[in-house]
Amino acid sequence: QVRLVESGGGLVQAGGSLRLSCAASGSIFSINSMGWYRQAPGKERELVATIPSDGSTNYADSVKGRFTISRDNAKNTVYLQMNSLKPEDTAVYYCNARILLRRTYDYWGQGTQVTVSS
Repeated sequence: QVRLVESGGGLVQAGGSLRLSCAASGSIFSINSMGWYRQAPGKERELVATIPSDGSTNYADSVKGRFTISRDNAKNTVYLQMNSLKPEDTAVYYCNARILLRRTYDYWGQGTQVTVSS
């Protein structure tokens, strides 16, 4: 089992910045990849960024050049630095931890609201 606790959401004006944090606990040694997803009202949850255990990164096209995902292994924490925020970035952001065994196990945080005003 993996427990994820997110923090850092809020209200910001367009062009502003926010940093999200996700602290992991439990069976963290089993985690293969962590990431951030988001879900806007009336839309499906979508991938924002991922960072596998090898430290490589992957971003959705819509956030490339504006968002940066990073991890602090000593703190078991993943961050999402969001710059140049746009109103279309408004969503609930969810932290994800993925464990790959015989099948894929996905763990989710409770979500944190990010609202970008125009």
